[in-house]
Amino acid sequence: MNIAKLEKLVVDALEDIKAKDIDVINTTRLTSLFDRIVIASGDSNRQTKALARHVQDKVREAGGEVISVEGEQTGEWVLVDLGDIVVHVMQPAVRSYYNLEEIWSHTPVRRRPHAAEAHGEAL
Repeated sequence: MNIAKLEKLVVDALEDIKAKDIDVINTTRLTSLFDRIVIASGDSNRQTKALARHVQDKVREAGGEVISVEGEQTGEWVLVDLGDIVVHVMQPAVRSYYNLEEIWSHTPVRRRPHAAEAHGEAL
C-alpha cells in the first residue's frame, strides 16, 4: 500500500471514532525508519484503545500489515506500528507531557481539522 493511501486510511479511521487534534508529521527527511508519524488524542483509556483498535482493523481490512502494538493494556498511550507510519494515540495529559510534535517537527505540523470544524459546524 502506498504511503498516501495508508495515511488517508489511518486518518479516516481516527476520525471515525472522533479522535481529537490529529497531526501528521512527515519524517522522510529526519529518519529512514518510517515516513510519517500520526498523533491523535482520545479522551479516555477506553477511547484511546478503541481508536488504536479501529486503525488496526481498517489497515488489515485494506490488506495492510500491523507490525506491532504497544500500550493497549493501559490505554494512556497506544502506539501502532504500521511500518511506514507510526500512530500514537494518547490522552491529552500524556500528549502534552511528551510533546512528540516538538521532537519530530523540524517542519510545521499539519494539523487535521476536527470533522465538525472542517464542515463549518459549531462545536
